[in-house]
Amino acid sequence: MLNIVDRAKEDRVLPIFRLGFRPFFLFASLYAILCIPVWLWLRSHGQPDLLVVPALWWHVHELLFGFAMAIVMGFVLTAVQNWTGIRGTHSWALAGLFSLWLLPRLLFWTPTPLIIILIIESLFILSCAIAVAKRVIKMKRWKNLFFVPLLLLALVVNALSYISINGQPILGLQLPFTSSALWQSMIWWFALLLSIMGARVIPFFTATKLGIDKPRSFFWLESAANIPFIVLFILSFIPNLNALWSPPLFVFAATFQFIRLYRWQGLKTLHEPLLWSLHLGYAFIPLSLLVLGLNLFPGFWHVSLHLIAIGSIAGVILAMITRVTMGHAGRNIYQGPNMTWAFLAIAGAALVRTFAVLLWPQWMNELLWLAGGLWCFAFAIFTLKFGPMLVQPRVDDHPG
Repeated sequence: MLNIVDRAKEDRVLPIFRLGFRPFFLFASLYAILCIPVWLWLRSHGQPDLLVVPALWWHVHELLFGFAMAIVMGFVLTAVQNWTGIRGTHSWALAGLFSLWLLPRLLFWTPTPLIIILIIESLFILSCAIAVAKRVIKMKRWKNLFFVPLLLLALVVNALSYISINGQPILGLQLPFTSSALWQSMIWWFALLLSIMGARVIPFFTATKLGIDKPRSFFWLESAANIPFIVLFILSFIPNLNALWSPPLFVFAATFQFIRLYRWQGLKTLHEPLLWSLHLGYAFIPLSLLVLGLNLFPGFWHVSLHLIAIGSIAGVILAMITRVTMGHAGRNIYQGPNMTWAFLAIAGAALVRTFAVLLWPQWMNELLWLAGGLWCFAFAIFTLKFGPMLVQPRVDDHPG
């Protein structure tokens, strides 16, 4: 059990730097509110002189490696304290990690060489991986070690994404695939992460709250649900095989994801937003796989991927950061501010950005702004209701 022996020293640490979830949840949410309007403006007005990378590259990169990766880091830097009982990264060390995340977000808008931005961003991911690895290895919590190679894989993909920028090669390297392939691979990276962690926490949270038995986990079912994402990650870099094998793989993965989701008994959670939001967000994974696998919108796979990117990645993120903030702020998880409208808004953003845009392309600009508005509304609600908790000490006077 975590033991803080020097309470006076703990009290000298600014609350926002007492545990990883605090700065990353708060500023990633603020960044989410900023990124979408900026992208929609860039889409209408073209490439600005200040931005040192292509606008589309910036949009995708910043939502994956800026927003979503910050949430992942905030989560693992917090969760590793629970896994190991060792004090999580805090104080100046946490402030340093946060600075490594924040700097690239700012430097993209300055004439800074890309190699410098890449180095800073790589140091951020590597430092977080090391912080997790040290604690997990020391306490031999081996089942949580998978985060480390997963983060290192993201580091490599991120580095390749810089090299893939047309006309701005780094170290003279040229790649046999495009930025689009890298973004695809990271969608499957996040889907795999959500699939693994979702299976751990969603049925557990549901069973605990409802007082029912947690469904038994079957190795064959977990494998059928997770392995396709590994294959899809690899296929992202092999265009010919990707076009041939991805459609049946989408349908295969969707089938077992739906089976697993059904077994988690989400329909029994409709009275509790902190539960149904997790089930709803997760449901966008098999839904998007089915849409892609059945080729419902030929030639528009990049649009369909927003079902995962917004509905599932952002949807589960919003549900989890709400829950984690309540728990680690020392509050009763199920007695916090109501986030129903925020959860519905992020789901609505996914549906508008995908189906509405595909069905009514003549209204694309208006629909994109509608989807963006719903996205911003969702994260603004979180920021307004939970931001104060993130910058204040725990109400139970415990560390963290």
